Amino acid sequence: MTAPNTQTLEERLKADLREAMRAKDQLRVDTIRLALNAFHLEEVARTDKDHKLFRQPLTEADRLAILEKQVKQREEAADIYRKAGRTEAAAKEQREAELLSAYLPAQLSDAELRTLVAAIVARDGKEFRIVMPLAARETKGRADGRRVQEIVRELTS
Repeated sequence: MTAPNTQTLEERLKADLREAMRAKDQLRVDTIRLALNAFHLEEVARTDKDHKLFRQPLTEADRLAILEKQVKQREEAADIYRKAGRTEAAAKEQREAELLSAYLPAQLSDAELRTLVAAIVARDGKEFRIVMPLAARETKGRADGRRVQEIVRELTS
């Protein structure tokens, strides 16, 4: 992969797609194409007058959110396949999720998350309804919402 700060996410994906095609890595090719297609579908959706972001171009944050959603969908599909006893399909979905996760910013560790939430609790009080939205906003894209919620509940109870 290329350096993360020199190119946009879409440029990195396109460059890695070309690289995967040369290497004949079909799983990577298919996974990256699906991610690029998700970007395209969102751009097309924004041409609809009823869309809340009508005519607004995709930002880098939008692309990251779409990629996060793609990763989450694949992880959920892998869990469903595992429960159904389809280990090959689960492994494929898990591999796709790992491939796409490499394009996302590094996730916060539990210790970093606890420190961040503890600072919010110290500043704004121990009420869950106040702390949770602040913590969610602060950790957006850097931590799974369920992990954030668990830690906020733990530190506010």
